[in-house]
Amino acid sequence: MAIELRQHLKLAQQLIMTPQLQQAIKLLQLSRLELLETISQELESNPLLEEGMDASPEQDDQAEESQAGKAEKSITEVTIEEKTKEDFDWENYLGDYSSGSRVRVEREEARELPALDSRLVKKPSLDAHLLWQLHLSHFDEAQKEVGTLIIGNLDRDGYLQATLAEIAEMAGCDEDSVEAVLHHFHEFDPVGVAARDLQECLLIQARNLKLEDDLVVNIITNHLHDLETRNYHAIVKATGRSPDEIRAAIDIITGLEPKPGKQYDEEEVQYISPDIFVYKVDNEFVILLNEDGMPKLRISPFYREALSKDGDVTEQTREYIQGKLRSAAWLIKSIHQRQRTIYRVAESIIKFQRDFFDKGIAHLKPLVLRDVAEDLSMHESTISRVTTNKYMHTPRGVFELKYFFNSSISSFTGGAVASESVKERIRQLVQNEDPRKPFSDKAIVEKLREENIDIARRTVAKYRELLGILPSNLRKQPVWGSKRRKKGS
Repeated sequence: MAIELRQHLKLAQQLIMTPQLQQAIKLLQLSRLELLETISQELESNPLLEEGMDASPEQDDQAEESQAGKAEKSITEVTIEEKTKEDFDWENYLGDYSSGSRVRVEREEARELPALDSRLVKKPSLDAHLLWQLHLSHFDEAQKEVGTLIIGNLDRDGYLQATLAEIAEMAGCDEDSVEAVLHHFHEFDPVGVAARDLQECLLIQARNLKLEDDLVVNIITNHLHDLETRNYHAIVKATGRSPDEIRAAIDIITGLEPKPGKQYDEEEVQYISPDIFVYKVDNEFVILLNEDGMPKLRISPFYREALSKDGDVTEQTREYIQGKLRSAAWLIKSIHQRQRTIYRVAESIIKFQRDFFDKGIAHLKPLVLRDVAEDLSMHESTISRVTTNKYMHTPRGVFELKYFFNSSISSFTGGAVASESVKERIRQLVQNEDPRKPFSDKAIVEKLREENIDIARRTVAKYRELLGILPSNLRKQPVWGSKRRKKGS
């Protein structure tokens, strides 16, 4: 069999991801804060980009086409000459300009911003707060070293994760010395810090309330498990105290802090900046894109003029400017396209979820990405990118765009109910239940079936856990008068 070389012609279609297309896709899925950061980086790296009043993508497309070839040698710019009177009162003009208008002041007051102290004051950490108390205490250098090791082995809730033997080995001392320093730590703020378990944490707080010989200490020491399972009648029987006394002691225990280090949690709060604002005006919903702080980009007229002069710039410089010009024009076009796409998606969501905006969460309808994609003649992946990390401010609250897309649960009437609506209904049932006879998962299923919602018990249990609702046996409130203590027991 002979081996030979042959040439074949093959016609095929292939999608090529150009750098411009990759940039457009990237901008589409960025959040608003990430977009502002990207624009700031482009302003620093591209000298042809600058902030201006307004720059339409059509104007930038014309600039790109005019500079792509060498056919056109000059660019005609429209200039407006402004003339002012010599006797113009600049002092009053500047005074009126510098003073905020009523509309602007009201807008700034109405804007939802975090408190001033949370923006300017750094929240102290638990380690820093304990180190400050450690250095103010009358400890020698060896004890301060042990105290530093104790602080370094605390978790975010304030519990000690190392044993006394491990700390003593690291500090080069005996366990009694570590125990003595740890005893002083139990007097530090917050009360209950450096405890080794929940029981010790609650006992430290009880001693701080001068309850050493009280019923509270007895319940924490011997009946903590019954307290966790709400088996209050077992506590009444074991302690021999009246139900009123047990109830008063339990109220004190439930008022203690099981996580003393929580108030010094270093996890920062992430404030949401909505991308879309929806307002109801005359029974119609108006969509406004959040343009606050968004710079208006334009092509620098200085470099446009430089390209229009043939002999003043070298060929290498001209190619560099033209490349940056194309990049800047495509960025501006991609940003405008992104804003238009977000607006269209928000408009489609309002059309599908009109009952939600009018009546509330209970009227949320099942919706998938395919529905919006078909409505806008777009691909599902585009809708997915648009709804990622985007938030909408509505009269019902602030919601992520993906919140409006949820699965459906069938009903006995042949229709469908949104899963979020079912979650809201479960929350309402639990909120309005009798605390002495809470609804079990099976009872919730029966209640929902009365409303023609076909749902399984395991689905109710899953939704209940997602909502952070405890099981019925842990939600049940005790009926103190139902079982009286017998005489002599």
